[in-house]
Amino acid sequence: MTGTRLEALRHTMRSSRLDALLITHLPHVRYLTGFSGSNAACLLTQGSLWLGTDPRYATQVEEEVHEARIIVVHGPLGMALLRRSRLGRRARIGYERFRVSTGSFDQLRSVRPGTIWRGIDGLVDDLISVKSDEEIAAIRAAAKITDKVFSELLQWIRPGMREADVVAEISYRQRRLGAEGDAFEPIVASGVRGALPHARATSKRLRRGEMVTLDFGCVVDGYCSDMTRTVALGRISPQLRSMYDAVLAAQLSGLMAVRAGVPARAVDAISRAVLKQRKLHRWFRHSLGHGLGIEVHEVPRLAPRSGDTLQEGQVVTVEPGVYLPGVGGVRIEDDVVVTRSGVELLTHSSKDLIVL
Repeated sequence: MTGTRLEALRHTMRSSRLDALLITHLPHVRYLTGFSGSNAACLLTQGSLWLGTDPRYATQVEEEVHEARIIVVHGPLGMALLRRSRLGRRARIGYERFRVSTGSFDQLRSVRPGTIWRGIDGLVDDLISVKSDEEIAAIRAAAKITDKVFSELLQWIRPGMREADVVAEISYRQRRLGAEGDAFEPIVASGVRGALPHARATSKRLRRGEMVTLDFGCVVDGYCSDMTRTVALGRISPQLRSMYDAVLAAQLSGLMAVRAGVPARAVDAISRAVLKQRKLHRWFRHSLGHGLGIEVHEVPRLAPRSGDTLQEGQVVTVEPGVYLPGVGGVRIEDDVVVTRSGVELLTHSSKDLIVL
């Protein structure tokens, strides 16, 4: 599979008139080489692939990487890779300009003064966005663990627990079921804190009459899941129930709109229109969804100004939310594979309002 990815990227390089491509973003390095260490860079040319890391990973890199020439060095990896390459003085080298600091770029230019540097946007991201069967299988396995953890939490959560306690339990249970780790720091937001879309868990204790938003995912074989459910602790107010029903309707409408060939912004607009009918659209303060894979946020973006068009084989989230300050919030999120006729649902936890 790695060889197929490299050839696809080389084809794009030829179309862009690039002699080489320097990859420094760690998820992209892992995608192209299989290396999972925390310090790495790779240089791809039409004839070779070089991977650089530091001595801490000398053993690990030999175990994980089989289709690249490996160098293990101290110091800046990009500079070391350029020194080892046999590129001409006027070579055209692409680099991930939004992933490289100004200081690092100055170092690179000092190594090869005559090089023509071209900042590339989305070259690897576009390649990554369409998933192979093996990649979808890994995301499906991660989603299965997340579904299982959610089911277990429903039997465990009770009033009086701290939000931070729930986060710790999510992380523990996902690892216990075989995940490499969390895909991101789990979000547990209860009561009025549910109005914070990316709330960090605190020592606040869960109370009856509140809604609790649970947003979490895990990593399996390098690929992420990402699911959100909002549950009630006992009887909730009619206002909160109305918010939940509106978000669920918006989410179901969005799921029905997803299919290959549809503009991503059109799917966002359909969900947003449902909330507008309920006079809640002003409290929906983020995009409808995003691509999912080796990173938890990838292209395409399902957003009002997105220029992306959905493609068969992409995995995306659909996650409308309503966040009412002083009242609370609701978000419902699923992971789906984009198909020609619609979606394959990867997360299967119930979206009926669950009252604990």
